[in-house]
Amino acid sequence: MNNKPTILLIYTGGTIGMVKDFKTGALRAFNFDQLVERIPELHMLDCSIETYSFETPIDSSDMRPELWGQMATVIEENYDKFDGFVILHGSDTMSYSASALSFMLQNLRKPVILTGSQLPIGDLRTDAKENLITAIQVAAVQENNIPVIQEVCLYFEYKLYRGNRTSKVSAELFNAFTSPNIAHLAESGVNLRINKHLLNYSKTQLPFTVHKEMSTNVMILKMFPGIQKNVLEAILNIKDLEGIVLETYGAGNAPTEPWFLNTLADAIKNGLKVINVTQCSSGSVHMGKYETSTELKEIGMISGKDITTEAAITKLMFMLKQKDITDFKTTFETPICGEMED
Repeated sequence: MNNKPTILLIYTGGTIGMVKDFKTGALRAFNFDQLVERIPELHMLDCSIETYSFETPIDSSDMRPELWGQMATVIEENYDKFDGFVILHGSDTMSYSASALSFMLQNLRKPVILTGSQLPIGDLRTDAKENLITAIQVAAVQENNIPVIQEVCLYFEYKLYRGNRTSKVSAELFNAFTSPNIAHLAESGVNLRINKHLLNYSKTQLPFTVHKEMSTNVMILKMFPGIQKNVLEAILNIKDLEGIVLETYGAGNAPTEPWFLNTLADAIKNGLKVINVTQCSSGSVHMGKYETSTELKEIGMISGKDITTEAAITKLMFMLKQKDITDFKTTFETPICGEMED
């Protein structure tokens, strides 16, 4: 009897699934059914692997909510057949996808690991093999036949991160991602070391459910010295705009000029959801800590605490489609799946 963990490898696109055409030098996607031929090391893993490939591989720059829904559907349809899932994805928008899936896949009790690479799998110096092999290995880790990892994660360059806590920080280094406000969940060295005290587990016994609807009537606005009233008004009055992530300074600070606060206050009164996140690479929003953020708190702006911009925008997209939310501000400021401090 085969009791090996079963892993479904889902290829969406990205550099990891490319090979170089020796005649033209151009990168092209290869047939993922031939994956084991190209990476014979996969035979050495103590798990069974099946593959699923998007019919048309997608450059991650073209990632959009419908494709998140497609990924979620593949997991939903195969949830009972496999012990874990590894999604191969382009690195540019991987943190957005990992964040989105963490909200879409509710009451998850199996690993969903996103990974990719900076160099194609056929390149001599590629980082693809290590990322792929270890991501599969992590997804297959069990104790008493139960997966140790039970959340959406991102694996890259020897580190496993909570997916909704990550940001891409380098276009060139193999170590392309960071998790600014929480330590990595595991590290691959001679041994695979898992920081079990940091792992997130569903606190309910509710069944696994998938939410595929995401609002796209949202945007991100980064504060900068010299932002003009007419610009802010034009943005906040965009037709059908439902929510905005406002990247403020430091611990959540913004201009105190009356026109700025009044414009925001009017938008919030009219039902616009405004999330305050810091544009710093790490740290947290603490509205009221400084005078320049006290009035933002008073007009009803929502605190993003230490959430990343990627998780803030995808959580906003997710929540705007939930019909049963009575207090949007309190619900947003409460962690759903480890995306922010409690």
